[in-house]
Amino acid sequence: MKAILLEKPESFRPINLPDPPSPGPNQALVRIHRIGICGTDIGGYLGKMPFFSYPRVPGHELGIEVIEVGEGVTNVKPGDRCSVEPYLNCLECYACRRGHTNCCESNKTLGVMCDGGMRERMILPARKLHLSRKLAFEQLALVETLAIGCHAINRANPQPGEHVLVIGAGPIGLSVLEFAKLSGAKTIAMDINEQRLAFVRAKMGVPDTILTKGNGEELKELSELTNSQFADVVVDATGCHKSMSQALNYCAFAGRLVYLGITQEPVSFPHAPIMHRRELTLLASRNALAGDFTRIIKLIEDGRIDTRPWITHRSHFDELIEEFPKWLRPETGVIKAVVEL
Repeated sequence: MKAILLEKPESFRPINLPDPPSPGPNQALVRIHRIGICGTDIGGYLGKMPFFSYPRVPGHELGIEVIEVGEGVTNVKPGDRCSVEPYLNCLECYACRRGHTNCCESNKTLGVMCDGGMRERMILPARKLHLSRKLAFEQLALVETLAIGCHAINRANPQPGEHVLVIGAGPIGLSVLEFAKLSGAKTIAMDINEQRLAFVRAKMGVPDTILTKGNGEELKELSELTNSQFADVVVDATGCHKSMSQALNYCAFAGRLVYLGITQEPVSFPHAPIMHRRELTLLASRNALAGDFTRIIKLIEDGRIDTRPWITHRSHFDELIEEFPKWLRPETGVIKAVVEL
């Protein structure tokens, strides 16, 4: 069967893989129909993703069809359409036993630490499949991106009337905005790219945006939008250590800061005048939980999340290697690209 291999940074190659075997106990054989492209895939391609290893078949945002199930599988059956929870956890470590499956001590995320879904078919644990009888395959491929933002907002638990500042209006930041809005909080987006902020205003229904140049003027704008209180919750979705180091300055007294983006660089900030004086809470957010997938599928089915603005670019599987480098250019305006098989 056809597959695409990322041999090393900036080097895709089409390959052929053996057909997968019949599924074993608690497994399912699935056909991949749609693959979402996210920041992790781009980071892997550029050699900037810390958890990525090579060579690797990428792809973890998947909309799939169940072909065959193994013994003991009761949650799905052949013909079912599903989203895939791509975090393969052990179920045995301390984190898993406490329900923190998203940060399993031996987690293997599909397409990052182990081969993913940029192929025609694959075997998956059936427990990682989340069924929908209503959603299209491309909607199912968006669920994992949305789950990242859902989990980040859950970490901070914003309340109605509080101010939430989301730094970074790429796909992951947009997923945070979706759930910040659902929380009833007053939502603000900040980015260095006016084109992205225009998308936030026009398509995401978030009127309050801040174009930052990193010169301190953004603090004045944030103060005006928050009655001089700053943000009760700040979520940094940039993955930029400079932004992450600056993010504490945007927090209100007794505020919460969530680091969602990933950096390999040191993050530093003033302790006494900012962290201590304001008694801030610093949180990390990694992956998502099974319940996030279930919730998101229901929200899309009920029309409370509109997926239509998300997908701005599409490519057929056979055209991906040629198209992928184009999606890295800011002028192409990519929000979310989806690969069709």
